[in-house]
This record gives sequence, C-alpha cells and structure tokens, in this order.
Amino acid sequence: MDTLKRFVREDAGATAIEYGLIAGLIAVVIIAAVTAVGTAISAKFNAIAANLS
Repeated sequence: MDTLKRFVREDAGATAIEYGLIAGLIAVVIIAAVTAVGTAISAKFNAIAANLS
C-alpha cells in the first residue's frame, strides 16, 4: 500500500511529460515556420524563372 501511495505522489514523471509536450510544441512551430518560408522562397524563384524566360 505504501508503494501505491508513493507512486501517486511521485511527480517526476509529470515533469518529463511536460518537457515532452513543450518540445513537441516547439517542433510544430519550427516546422510551420520552415514550411512558410520554403513556400515563399519557392514562389520567388518561380517568379524569377518566369521573368528570365
């Protein structure tokens, strides 16, 4: 019974989960930013290629 009580009160696992969620959110933001920049750069290169032809 004492083991179960200690398990319920243990918060180290919750901290690890919180760090994992924060890292996941940061990864999503980075992916969205890189995708947006990539799309903008692709549009610029396409416009330059059209003007050169």
